[in-house]
Amino acid sequence: MSKENLLTKLKNAIVNLDFDGSKQLAQEAVAKGIPPNEIITKAISGAMEEVGKKFEASEYFLSELIVAGEIGKEISQMLKPYMKDTEIKKIGKIVIATVKGDLHDIGKNIFGMMVEAAGFEVIDLGNDVPAEAIVDAVRSHKPDIVGLSALLTVTMVEMENVINELKKAGLRDKVKVIIGGAPITEDYAKRIGADGYGKDAVVGVDICKAWVGKK
Repeated sequence: MSKENLLTKLKNAIVNLDFDGSKQLAQEAVAKGIPPNEIITKAISGAMEEVGKKFEASEYFLSELIVAGEIGKEISQMLKPYMKDTEIKKIGKIVIATVKGDLHDIGKNIFGMMVEAAGFEVIDLGNDVPAEAIVDAVRSHKPDIVGLSALLTVTMVEMENVINELKKAGLRDKVKVIIGGAPITEDYAKRIGADGYGKDAVVGVDICKAWVGKK
C-alpha cells in the first residue's frame, strides 16, 4: 500500500470512529517509515476537519466529536516517541480554562482535543480557574491565544474579569481571547472585549487557525 493510500485509510478510519483500526493503521504507517508529523498533519488533522464538517452538517453529534478527539489524541501520544525535536513543530500555543465558579469542562475538553489535533500546543488549566491563574499562565507560557469557557450564566462575568486582569497586567495586547459556552453570544463577546466567539468547538478551532495563519 502506498504512503498516500495508507494515510487516506487512516484518515477515514478516524472519521468512521474506528478506534482499533486507527491505532493499527497508525502503527503500520510508522513501521513503513512515514514521518510522524505527516501522519499528524495529513491523517489526524485531515480527519478532524472532516469530522468538524459532519458535525456542522448535523451528521455527527457531540458524542462523535468526543470519540474522534480521543482517537486523534491517543494516536498523537503514540507517535511522540518516534518524533525528533525538529519534527515537533506546533502552529501555535493556546491556554484554555473554564472560568472561576464553573465546574463544567466537557466543552472545553472537546475544544482542547480538537485544537491539539489541529496542531496547537495546548495548556489546559482545568475548570474553576481564577483570573489570576490565567494571567500567570499567559505570563509564563506566552501563548498566542487564551480560550475561556463557561456553561453557567452566573459565571460568564468571570470572562470579562479575565480580560480586565490581562489588561492590568499589560498582557492583553499579547494574546487573542476566544470565548465559548452555552450562554455565550457573539454580542457578549464583543461587549466584554473578546477577540472571538466560538459557537461550538469546530468554529472555535477554525477561528484559532485563522489567527495563526493556518486556516
